[in-house]
Parts: sequence; structure tokens; C-alpha cells
Amino acid sequence: MAKSWVNSAERDGADLHLELSGTGGRRAALIAALREAVRDGRLAPGTRLPPYRSLAADLGVARNTVADAYAELVAEGWLTARQGSGTRVADRAAPLPRTRRESAKAPPRARAAKPTAIPALIAPTTPPALRTASHDLRQGTPDVSAFPRAAWLTSYRRALQQAPNEVFGPGDPAGRVELREALAEYLARARGVRTAADRIVVCSGFAHALRLLFGGGVLRGPLAVEAYGLPFHRDLLAAAGVRTVPLPLDEHGARVDRLGPERAVLLTPAHQFPTGGPLHAERRSAVIDWARARGGVVLEDDYDGEFRYDRKPVGALQGLDPERVILLGSVSKSLSPAVRLGWMVLPERYVEGVLAAKGEREAWASVLDQLSLADFLASGSYDRHVRRMRQRYRSRRDRLVAALAAQAPHVEVTGVAAGLHAVLRLPPGTERSAVKAAAWQGVALDGLAGFRHPDTDMEAVDGLVVGYATPPEHAYEAALEALCRGLPGAI
Repeated sequence: MAKSWVNSAERDGADLHLELSGTGGRRAALIAALREAVRDGRLAPGTRLPPYRSLAADLGVARNTVADAYAELVAEGWLTARQGSGTRVADRAAPLPRTRRESAKAPPRARAAKPTAIPALIAPTTPPALRTASHDLRQGTPDVSAFPRAAWLTSYRRALQQAPNEVFGPGDPAGRVELREALAEYLARARGVRTAADRIVVCSGFAHALRLLFGGGVLRGPLAVEAYGLPFHRDLLAAAGVRTVPLPLDEHGARVDRLGPERAVLLTPAHQFPTGGPLHAERRSAVIDWARARGGVVLEDDYDGEFRYDRKPVGALQGLDPERVILLGSVSKSLSPAVRLGWMVLPERYVEGVLAAKGEREAWASVLDQLSLADFLASGSYDRHVRRMRQRYRSRRDRLVAALAAQAPHVEVTGVAAGLHAVLRLPPGTERSAVKAAAWQGVALDGLAGFRHPDTDMEAVDGLVVGYATPPEHAYEAALEALCRGLPGAI
């Protein structure tokens, strides 16, 4: 598909030539074209875009296609929309600075490692499994029975057969260039990330990334964090000597207006963990402004950005300013935690420090697994797997909501627009008893209180965090029945 459009001088909005091309549909092509126009400066901050009706007529597409594209870019912070002033390019959508490009054939460079004490790198992100539980409804893991064994084996064999001899020697701490190039392409296409292969450093997962950044001395505390989040991450940071400062949450996400003297903040803008909901567009812009004003940095945990069910995924915050955001991602939820691979998309000034913290050789992420993932991405197998799992998890979410509506209609279900878990809001004072009742029914799950930062002044809310991805398909209905039996006031 290819379509050009030039806005005439007689119409409202900017004179602009757009090239719509690609295979992802007209909406996706329009979003990509507008992002690119902002990135390269053809659409300057403050520029007013044409009304969606005019643009739809010029492009020969449905009005809803343009309206949805505008809404998506507003949600991501690229555009702003106010009644009476139309849709404009946001002031914060800065162009990507030019960076060095590495050659795929360039040999890995040896880098001296910083002498640093980094805590042990193997640690679970969730508590060990309860031996007596029949149904695991805890958050944090995908349906492991759905791992795409045949497709992964195909990619592994192809990667092994095509691998150059150097693959079997010491690994580059940056990670294989094949994987970094595949990630740069995928993240740009699927998450709106603006980067190049030499800005990406491969790691073994999110926790490893935090250890490198803070245990390796690349960043220093204090670190602002959301008032609710994984206690394991807070403990990891505390072990590295980093004090965490909690930010309150509301229906629009983290209260970034409460940021203090810190120069770094860790956020989950695509889907707040665990309470749910994306960071509001105005707050996305505001935290970028804060980082620029303070010379600070935003750590973006993109932990389940691909699993959004009621609308298209909100693009990564990193796209608004690649020099002020570190994007951290992994395949632990999209593919499997057994594939110990993650990535850091870094501002240029942090690349050398992270590589020094890793050391002269790759010590954590298997090079053969890196090549397999590169092939898995490039062949389209990863996209197909994510689409298949998105449909499966959406079905599970719907079945969970339906079961609760039928058997516990007084229980409010929140945070279900995306991700692999839901939050069940409970009457005050009932969370502990509900967790115990679930255990009596053979259900393992988490109470919301366990994710609360101990120093927050945010009002506590009773609730259960229910992961609906973990049980195998044949056991899911039984897990829902057991869950509902243990809820207070269930029918």
C-alpha cells in the first residue's frame, strides 16, 4: 500500500507531504507517517494539523481511521488536542539527535569493567510456588504451556546453521548485533521506540538491567518509584544502596507533579503495575519536561506493552525523548521467563557506562539464544505468537470478568484493559481474610497490600491481584470456580 497526500494552502493545518506505506493497515501507516514527520522536523512543535475530516478526504480513508490515529498519538504524547484549538504537535516531541551507527561487521571492542559489587543475578521475580495450591493465580508469568516450541526450534536451528564461527567465542557485552538490529526494528514498529542498534544493550531481564544501572554505578539514587510496584525490585534497589521515594497514584497513573529533588524516576507508563491503567498523556509530557529541566532520566518499564485488549497499544514513552528515557524490556511475559533475555534502550551518554558495568565479555545472556530470538523476530514468528496470546489472554480476562459478575457482582474488577492480571477491589478490612479463604480453596494469589511501598502516604485500598495467564487452558475454569468460592459474599 502506498499513498501520498499534500495538504493545500486553502485548508486548515500545515502543508505536509505524507507517504503512507507498509502492510499494517492504513491506521498504522498514518500513525507511522505522522511520527516520522515529527521526528525529522517537518512537523514542528506547535504545528496545527488539519481536521481529521479534511485529512480523511485527502487520503481517501474513513474518518474514524484518522480520528483513531490522532487519538493514539495524543495518548502517546506526540500530539495535543484541545477544544477550540484543534490538534497540534506537542512541544515536547523533540527530534532524535544524530548518533554513531555501528557496522554489523565490526568486531566487538574490549571494554574495561568497572570494579563494582553487583548483587547476585539469579533471583525470582515472584515468590516460590505454594506446594499445596491447586490453582496458581499469581501475577507475573505467562501460560508456559503455550510456548511456541516448534517455531522456536525452527529459529534456533536456522540461527545455529547460519552462525559465523565467532559466535562460539567470547560474547560482546553489548549483545549480538543481529539481535540488537532486530530489536531496533521491532521496537520502532510495535512500540514507537526511536533508537539504533548501538543504543541497545542486551541483558538477562529487567532485574539484571536494574543491577547494571544502579549496582554498576551508572545511575545513583534517590529514585522516585510508583507507590505500588514489585517489592522484589525495591529490595534489589535497596541492596544496591538506592533509596526509593514513592509517588502517589490515581486514575491517571503516577502523580508526576509530586516529583521532588530526585533525578531519576521508574514508571510503568503503558500499564501501571499492579493497579492498571496507562499514564495519562499530559503526565507523559510532564515527566519528560521534568527530566529535561532537571537533567534527569525516566526509566520506563515496558513490561506488558504488547498486551492491550480494548484498543491499540499505547506507544512507548521513550519515543518522546530518547535522550531522557531508558526503556527496559524483556520476553519474560510475552514469550517465557525461561528465555533469559531482555534489553535496555539507552540514551547515548549511558551506553559506555552500562557496557563497562557488564564487563569485557557477555556473561549472562546465551549468544545462541540471542541469535534465535533475532531470527524469531525477523521471521515474524514473534508477532504471530504475540497476536495469538493476546487473543487467548483477552478471552481469559473476559471469562474472569463474567464469572465475577455472576458469582460476586459486588466485587469491582479494575486494571483489565491490558496486561496479564486484574485487581479485585474488596471492602475495607477484608483483604487478609480473602487471601486466606482463597488458600483454603487451593488458590494461590497475592493481596494488593504486598505491592504497597512502605513509605507512601497514599490511602491503602484492599484488593486481590489475580493473574489469569498462568493456569493451563484445561485448568482455567476450575481455577475461576475456586477463586469465586473464596471471595467474601460470593453467591
